[in-house]
Amino acid sequence: MEQALFETEVDHRHLKPKPAGPIWLANLCTVISYVFHPVFMPTLLCIVLWKLQPAAFAGILPKTLGMRLATVVLLTVFFPLVTMLLLRALGFLKNLQMRVAKDRIIPLIATMTFYFWAQQVFSHLPETPKIINILMLGSFWGIILLFLGSIFFKVSMHTTAAGGAMGIMIILLFTATVNMLPALLATIVVAGIVGTARLLLREHTVTEVWLGYAIGLAVQLGAWAYIG
Repeated sequence: MEQALFETEVDHRHLKPKPAGPIWLANLCTVISYVFHPVFMPTLLCIVLWKLQPAAFAGILPKTLGMRLATVVLLTVFFPLVTMLLLRALGFLKNLQMRVAKDRIIPLIATMTFYFWAQQVFSHLPETPKIINILMLGSFWGIILLFLGSIFFKVSMHTTAAGGAMGIMIILLFTATVNMLPALLATIVVAGIVGTARLLLREHTVTEVWLGYAIGLAVQLGAWAYIG
């Protein structure tokens, strides 16, 4: 009887929480969560950096640039998503949302491997802009901290990615030859929207959201200090 009650409690933790506010707001927050899902953030940031600093990519041929973007997609989007689908099919995940912190451990170990692979690839490719190397190293460090945090509690992966985006824009603010303040302000607004969406969906506590921001900022600024 006690075992049955325990299993029911554990299963309940995997259930989708009831969002705050009306249905339309919950649907909007869900769309925001998917659009700015952390698995897409390295690819989105690479595209944004290319648009903001085209001169940094001037030495790379268009065909080569496309192949490198495809590499980012392969290592940071395709492989992590396929891994999660396989884990779900094999029964290692209750759901793809990973609402229980410990459900994240195996996927994060796999993603950590893919991000390390991406970081090594780009650090050895010629003519890779420094900001891309910083992004890849910081993203790898972020996965490590998320993995360690998931042993104890459920840090928001969405706000970790958003915090990383803010960190990259802060770096550009100090290193770019053009004014990056509008880009930084826009990123802060988007990061705030993402965090608010996660809170309204009740997927995280306020502490988990702010901890994600802090980790994302710290790893990118730390990568900047390390690479120099």
